[in-house]
Amino acid sequence: MKVIGTLFLTLLTLVSVQAQRPTAADTSAAAEAARANIPAAPTTVKAKYEGGVFGYNKTMNGTLTFDDTNGRLLFKNKEQKEVLFIPYAAVTSAFADSHRRRPAAATVASHIPYIGWPLGFIKTKVRYLTLQYNDPDSGANGITSFKLENKQTLDSVLKTLADKSGMTARGQVYVKKRDTASDKTSP
Repeated sequence: MKVIGTLFLTLLTLVSVQAQRPTAADTSAAAEAARANIPAAPTTVKAKYEGGVFGYNKTMNGTLTFDDTNGRLLFKNKEQKEVLFIPYAAVTSAFADSHRRRPAAATVASHIPYIGWPLGFIKTKVRYLTLQYNDPDSGANGITSFKLENKQTLDSVLKTLADKSGMTARGQVYVKKRDTASDKTSP
């Protein structure tokens, strides 16, 4: 009988907690206000390519550049040589992502026997710009990501890219609305 009573109280608590979360209107208004305060990104930012574009499998350090003249997001390597680009028109969605990673030095130090605080628990937050693209000219599509320095840079690059590529916000993700007129005419 005690088990059934405990389960009933737990279920009742979960239902009441679910009922107290903010409504979608409250969160969207707050998110829209926060987006309005994000400054435009600089033309060029430091980035690390993490993979995702066909033919470019290795990670590379370099810079992301907004090439407005040619309507594309351009990645250049350390020598400032053009490596790859994604046209603004090909970007279908974009979002900011973050992961907690253990630095390589902490991994190495965690295997050394010593007395003291365990270094294996040290983690840093890594921030990524993740893009989904579909290039109608080449038929290439996929998902790629770029590691950026900090949250402010990531937010400004994401908002600037969304503005330049004509995407709208859906929660924390920016998406490009499909053209329904061309969808109806295609078989």
